[in-house]
Amino acid sequence: MERTVYSLRVSSDFSSSHQLRNYQGRCENLHGHNFQVEVEISGANTDPETGMLMDFKELKEKLAQVLDKLDHRHLNELEYFKEVNPSSENIARFIYQDLKGLLTTREVRLEWVMVAEKDSSRAFYREVHPAYNPGRTS
Repeated sequence: MERTVYSLRVSSDFSSSHQLRNYQGRCENLHGHNFQVEVEISGANTDPETGMLMDFKELKEKLAQVLDKLDHRHLNELEYFKEVNPSSENIARFIYQDLKGLLTTREVRLEWVMVAEKDSSRAFYREVHPAYNPGRTS
């Protein structure tokens, strides 16, 4: 039996500074980035009236709520990053966990969050659940 899965992807950006602790390189110094962010959600059913899994606008608004906490901030000063090193990997995890909490009223799953410091450097974060396999057809 086939199982259908719909996916949506949106992207945005934010600007902030950070200092990587215990790095022993130039990035341990204060510096900033124009971070690019991309998120993907999935779900099995679309709304019968609209034919949409979720309105792109709504997903972008929820992502903006999360990114507003990071934009034009020194990440090391935020409570979350006082103990957690503000690497791209940990920034992606922060965005994932915060955004996941905003999606609880929808029958969608947050698949992953990608954070890029530049086009050639990307970090992804996802939470893998063994029972979930959108590609399985049996």
